[in-house]
Amino acid sequence: MRQTTLTIATESRGLHRIDHAIISACRELFASSPRPEGVLHLFIKHTSASLLIQENDDPTAKADLENFLLRLAPDDQAWHTHLAEGLDDTTSHFKAALLPTSLTIPFANGQLLLGRWQGVYIAEHRHGCHQRHVVCTIL
Repeated sequence: MRQTTLTIATESRGLHRIDHAIISACRELFASSPRPEGVLHLFIKHTSASLLIQENDDPTAKADLENFLLRLAPDDQAWHTHLAEGLDDTTSHFKAALLPTSLTIPFANGQLLLGRWQGVYIAEHRHGCHQRHVVCTIL
């Protein structure tokens, strides 16, 4: 087992593609793996962001998913009580409860074995800039 933690800045709410950053950061882990294939486990250490594998080619797919999440859990509702960090505090936790905080992706020859149109994303559920920490573990 090998492990590293990525720190990724998100500049706004929405989907932020990170598979290229994961491959770059894990290149040494892949190379030092006793076997050239295995699985990469990703875990985001936050309660207001998620990890997703989604469409990586057509930007309208990303926009539709972002709009769906906004409609699913709109900010600033009268019944929200957890507002310590702003009007998006409650809804960021709702979305993180519904979407995955970890992913397992097979790899071989230093590459993630994603489908042709798949990319790995941080789903940032908060407004503003945040530093997100993603633990990458090679098995």
